[in-house]
Amino acid sequence: MKLLNLGCGSRFHKDWTNIDFVSRDKHVTAYDLLKGIPYPDNFFDVVYHSHLLEHFSKTDAPGFIKECYRVLKPGGTIRIAVPDLERIVKTYLEQLELALRGNKEAELNYEWIMLEMYDQTVRNFSGGEMGKLYAQGYAPNADFIYHRVGIRLIKENEGEGDTITNSRLSISVKDAAKKLARKYSKLPTQLSVKDSLLKLILGRDYRFYEVGKFRLSGEVHLRMYDRFSLSRLLNDSNLSEIRVCTPWESCIPNWTSFHLDTNPDGTVYKPDSVYIEANK
Repeated sequence: MKLLNLGCGSRFHKDWTNIDFVSRDKHVTAYDLLKGIPYPDNFFDVVYHSHLLEHFSKTDAPGFIKECYRVLKPGGTIRIAVPDLERIVKTYLEQLELALRGNKEAELNYEWIMLEMYDQTVRNFSGGEMGKLYAQGYAPNADFIYHRVGIRLIKENEGEGDTITNSRLSISVKDAAKKLARKYSKLPTQLSVKDSLLKLILGRDYRFYEVGKFRLSGEVHLRMYDRFSLSRLLNDSNLSEIRVCTPWESCIPNWTSFHLDTNPDGTVYKPDSVYIEANK
């Protein structure tokens, strides 16, 4: 079978064709998917992408799905995972009601779910406010955050001997904080000659250029989906047999063995997702 994983990031399998904007591994091809998918019609048995579609604008998303349709073989399967707006909204309303009743733990959960809804859309620097929290390596409502996004932080009252666990490994809190800070924080970097000249020319207005450059970098979310809106998008692209799945179930043979939506221990990689499959 020919299997295609789009916008794979660090989540890929060597038996698949893996594409991402930047390649950091020999099994990943670098390509800008806004230009389409660089393969002929009816080429793949499976097209998969996770937490990618929300980075396309409302205008660009239909064209991208049509590209997925184009490269699929007749009878082929597309599988999509995106942040689940329905679940976020339900959780927000639950925690809001509890917080209004004076539940202190719910207040912390409320603050987190507000970050989930907005930070990934409105942030103006890499990682945003969520990244700042990840970099700390702990949170009083660590269990709630873990069940939301799959990143385990230690609780505030636990010691430094404990561990912080992401989807792949367990390491010391101190080391984890450093790794997360590098990943999610906007660390000072040496300006390029171009940026230095722009800063000199633009003066205080340079920050507008800097924010605009980040906003167009592809990190921010430009759209959110639920099972209805995503199903309608697939239907409008002539895909059929549209169905909501769990992370573990799929019509793709040996799905869980690839460890894309699930981890080797059976836990879910992105618990905040809705998973939908359809056929060509």
